[in-house]
Amino acid sequence: MSPVDWDTHWSKFGLSSRLNPAQAFRRRLVRKLLASTPPSTILDIGCGPGDLLSELSEQFPNAQLTGVDVSASGLEQAQARLPEASFLHADLTLGPAEKVQTEPASHAICTEVLEHVDEPATLLRNAAPLIAADGTLVVTVPGGPMSAFDKHLGHRRHFTKAALKDVLEDAGFELKKISAAGFPTFNLYRLTVLLRGEKLINDTEGSPPLLARLVMMMFSVLLYIGLPNSPWGWQIVALAKKRAA
Repeated sequence: MSPVDWDTHWSKFGLSSRLNPAQAFRRRLVRKLLASTPPSTILDIGCGPGDLLSELSEQFPNAQLTGVDVSASGLEQAQARLPEASFLHADLTLGPAEKVQTEPASHAICTEVLEHVDEPATLLRNAAPLIAADGTLVVTVPGGPMSAFDKHLGHRRHFTKAALKDVLEDAGFELKKISAAGFPTFNLYRLTVLLRGEKLINDTEGSPPLLARLVMMMFSVLLYIGLPNSPWGWQIVALAKKRAA
């Protein structure tokens, strides 16, 4: 599988990503977990154009924000949206990140990133220097079957709860909570993605066509009523704590 050109990706799919109801669904899951222990500093691992950090800046206006990403184009968009935040251009699959904050992050998030890399535990270990010794990490990864669109985006694998638990523990984190969210409505959304196959690639480049927008609007409502956890959910979300060295 060839690597994804993330600069091209955010140019082509940035608008569709912001309109994607699954992204909004995941952001709600992350925000709910972070709200249980409000953060003073937030690190977004794989922040892209800063969609999630932008929402978190409104939820936690006093928190210091930092994003790290491999895409210069995504970081440029993020910096324009959040001029007060700090951003680091780095490939965490290659080595540890440099510190860019005045203090390690009390909370880190890594949403829909680990499925794109061959060694997800290595990526998290390389991000660890940016996270406080007792810091909280929130992770989301896809479960369920992989679509043609997922493969186009460079997905290497999808996860079960057990598989994500293994990755987190291998990376030096202690799992505190893990859920398989979204059944049945998120699964239904994912089935539409599977059925569209490679046609979805053209639908999501640039401005989505009217029918695609209407479907996304419908699921934007439906995804509010999925179960937060069940044996059948296809959105895996976890909360973990960094273990002491």
